[in-house]
Amino acid sequence: MAGVTMEFPGRLGARRVLDGIDLTVAPGEFVCLVGASGSGKSTLLSLAAGLRQPTDGAITLDGAPVRGPSPERGLVFQTGSLFPWRTVERNVSFGLELLPIPKADRDARVEHYLAEVGLTGHRHSLPKQLSGGERQRVAIARALACEPEVLLLDEPFGALDVQTKEDMQVFLRQVWRAEGTTVVMVTHDVEEAVFLAQRVLVLGSNPGRIIAELPVELPDERDLRSKRQPGFLAQRAEIEDLIRGRLCAPR
Repeated sequence: MAGVTMEFPGRLGARRVLDGIDLTVAPGEFVCLVGASGSGKSTLLSLAAGLRQPTDGAITLDGAPVRGPSPERGLVFQTGSLFPWRTVERNVSFGLELLPIPKADRDARVEHYLAEVGLTGHRHSLPKQLSGGERQRVAIARALACEPEVLLLDEPFGALDVQTKEDMQVFLRQVWRAEGTTVVMVTHDVEEAVFLAQRVLVLGSNPGRIIAELPVELPDERDLRSKRQPGFLAQRAEIEDLIRGRLCAPR
């Protein structure tokens, strides 16, 4: 992204939600975006997905302009948005059915990603028969099955209970390390961002701007015990202070 600005029309004139966003993500990198409500995190992700076009600036992937949705960019929302009438297996295969690939290759990919997310035994289940965490695993498998260059995650664990959320954080990090997919994730949970990411971007509000960019200075091998380490706690506190300071700063 280069100089990305986004405005929405309103009764009193245009409202600027994002202002001058410059962001480069390296192949295979895991980046988290955090910020208070109104910082435009989800809007930024929808622009990256091609669901909206910016008012100004450029968004590219490997040098090519992003002009709309594409299998190169997988997207997972907070609710997963599964098709309730499709089984787990057929939900995972949905995006692949839209691609010009042989059925044998499609079936092999479905098999691989069902195994990757630990749901091979639930392949014939409907979404209503799954837990919240399992449904999110299906949504992530569906996005990964198209083998996107970038996986975009919008608060994917925000609706889960604390224990399931932490289990999903560990799961996501394992999948990312195994697959090597570039991940850009929006979250309001600073602890989650520090645990998952290699780099955390902090957005200020009204309009949204990147106010800080912090590499996560933790070992690449992490488990839930990492959240109790002094380095982890210090980095979480630093980011929380940045967000809180921005909210309390005079305008």
